[in-house]
Amino acid sequence: MTSLNMVTKLKGTVVLMKKNALNYKVIGGNTVVENEGDTVRPTLLDTSVGFKLISASKADATGKGKVGKETFMDGFVTSIPNLGDIQNAFSIHFEWDPNHMGIPGAFYVKNFTQDEIFLVSLTLEDVESHETTNFICNSWIYNAEKYQTERIFFANKAYLLRETPAPLLYYRQEELNTLRGDGTGERKEWDRIYDYDVYNDLGQPDQNPCLYRPVLGGSTALPYPRRGRTGRKHLEKYPETESRSNYFYIPRDELIIPPKSSDFVVNTIKSISQYETPQLRSLVRLQNDQVEFNSFDDVLSLFAGEHPKFSTPLVIQEDRTAWMTDEEFAREMIAGVNPNVIKKVGNTTTINKKHFEPYMQDGVSVEQTIKDLRLYVVDYQDAILPYLRKVNANGAAKAYASTTLLSLQDDGTLKPISIELHVPHPAGDGTVTTIYTPASEGVDASIWHLAKAYAVVNDACYHQLISHWLNTHAVVEPFIIATNRHLSVVHPIHKLLLPHYRNTMNINANARDTLIKAGGIIESTYLFGSYSMELSSEVYKDWVFQDQGLPNDLIKRGVAVKDPKSPHGLRLLIEDYPYAVDGLEIWAAIKSWVDEYVNFYYKSDKDVKDDEELKAFWKELVEVGHGDSKTDKWVKLETRTELIETCTTLIWIASALHAAVNFGQYPYGGYIVNRPTKSRRFMPEKGTPEYDELAKDYEKAYLRTITPKTDTVVNISVMEQLSTHVSDEQYIGHRIEGDLWTYDSEPVEAFKKFGKKLAEIEQKLIERNNDESLRNRNGPVKMPYTVLYPSSEPGLTFRGIPNSVSI
Repeated sequence: MTSLNMVTKLKGTVVLMKKNALNYKVIGGNTVVENEGDTVRPTLLDTSVGFKLISASKADATGKGKVGKETFMDGFVTSIPNLGDIQNAFSIHFEWDPNHMGIPGAFYVKNFTQDEIFLVSLTLEDVESHETTNFICNSWIYNAEKYQTERIFFANKAYLLRETPAPLLYYRQEELNTLRGDGTGERKEWDRIYDYDVYNDLGQPDQNPCLYRPVLGGSTALPYPRRGRTGRKHLEKYPETESRSNYFYIPRDELIIPPKSSDFVVNTIKSISQYETPQLRSLVRLQNDQVEFNSFDDVLSLFAGEHPKFSTPLVIQEDRTAWMTDEEFAREMIAGVNPNVIKKVGNTTTINKKHFEPYMQDGVSVEQTIKDLRLYVVDYQDAILPYLRKVNANGAAKAYASTTLLSLQDDGTLKPISIELHVPHPAGDGTVTTIYTPASEGVDASIWHLAKAYAVVNDACYHQLISHWLNTHAVVEPFIIATNRHLSVVHPIHKLLLPHYRNTMNINANARDTLIKAGGIIESTYLFGSYSMELSSEVYKDWVFQDQGLPNDLIKRGVAVKDPKSPHGLRLLIEDYPYAVDGLEIWAAIKSWVDEYVNFYYKSDKDVKDDEELKAFWKELVEVGHGDSKTDKWVKLETRTELIETCTTLIWIASALHAAVNFGQYPYGGYIVNRPTKSRRFMPEKGTPEYDELAKDYEKAYLRTITPKTDTVVNISVMEQLSTHVSDEQYIGHRIEGDLWTYDSEPVEAFKKFGKKLAEIEQKLIERNNDESLRNRNGPVKMPYTVLYPSSEPGLTFRGIPNSVSI
């Protein structure tokens, strides 16, 4: 490096992308931009985007890091390795006197053009004995006049607040203040403000009073996690309801670039919701000829022919009837798309004694019979029964709350013993319960298949509203908001969690726009209609963050017990439980990685307790972001153990848990007769036309009972999109920044070790699926449990764990 007594030129490289992936080219010495319409216009970017370095080691008279001279890009670079297809690199040379200015630790950037740009990175060479300093940005930069404070980026070194170089402290706090905003005004496209609001934008009563929906969040009656604030005006006639528009604000950098392929998925879902895809228009036209499915072959025709309308779901690829078996019905409770609801029956479980009468011996108690049968239950009575009277009153729905009782067999499989179907007593208080037991012949067999269908409808609705939406999408958003408001981008926990937030606020905003809004896809194609989101609010009353970690969840449900001699310190009572077995491998790998990372930056519990940014983050998350949940159930977050468990749980929710409950939607539910989402008739009784129809034509009666044809087509169209991995997915064990996400080598190496461990786990899971003694791994449908394989190719693969709730 040049003598410290002289002003030197610091060489740098800027990587940019233009909105709509515009391509930069150099023509005649000037930089020009060629847009997608092939119209070329000169853009002198070398005088349009200004950069000013900020010192991390030399302060001015106010204590702030010294700011260098504004500098512009001066050339086009073509020799950058691993440059993305739509990325372009530019050279830049800063005048910098190291003796006077010290070491750069941040920089300001100003965009003087009218178009927003996407700043990928700035790299400085020859800093401190030829070291390279990396600034990973991945941020949209609008015209400078749009901002009240200058856009700032920090070098990729992580600091706890007290370890921050003194000249950077002001800039660290200023950026957090900018991201918090002042809580007023309607947010604009270029804003970067993170703030909270309740779910008050699901209804559209200004269009139709029937589209009024109560506010979720902010009350004990309807508690809910917070969403990102948009600041849109409230309706004059319905002041508690926020107005809706075609634009749903999210902080600009939550819309990532390159334009994520999930944007295509989102747009497709929007089209589906309006019956605008060619596929749906074609199918809807066919309704004139055949309003309903009349046979299972009619349903199968969706996947048949030279040009099938949908790809064949995995559940029927090998065997078209195996889904009907009791073994497969039970297996999907531990290896299906909703595998984390089943519980062990204990002495406190409310189960009708009639269940056990066929199995009880003289002189043997109910308690001993429960123990001998190794009983498990999937029970939706408490969650669903309170809403049934209202749901069934609308005329279209005819539903039950179900309780399915299962017995663990010696071969490791589960066998359904009975299904209880509950409805509110027509005279008022109380419940009417009917018990159905397995049958294999005649009308009794058809009745039993219908009973299973009613149980699956409960499961499908609970899965979509609770396991999928509430327990992954909705609960993660407050963490994203609190992180950005209180943990600086240079805070090590911010860096740890950032990959697991990617695109979540974007996909959640789009869900409010199409899926969960009043009259949206969820209300129109699932059983609970306009009460859907209220039901999820009711369940949130009992939500506890610490219980979402896999070991705690398994213990709470009684399907595992602590055992230091067993793998991961837990003994599974259902040994061949694919979701739990595979999940514990992933959980342990995540926790080991987080443990190494946290202990690198926090040398003692006192470091955790004294971390002011972490303290502010946690306080606001608990009291505001999840302020409606039970505050006494949250840890204090004052020890390394608590921090490791918290971060592991959050990463688990955003990655593996979401993968487990999301990417099996179409593989299992694409064949609607296997996972119906509605029931339109009650169970037929002897002497009725419906009973006679069931005896005469079981398939037709079954299809008249479950989800109707049009809803089926809409439903599986959406599931197909949601179950598809996009081409630019970031999977667990990988980061979009490569190895440059932090300057510290130890965490980089620990993360590489984490990636290698995940690859080893994947091989172990493949071996398990090839073990024929593990009958629940493939089941009668011959469908291996692959959804927790960490890696995947793009497409409908039924495998792969993305880093985040990104679809």
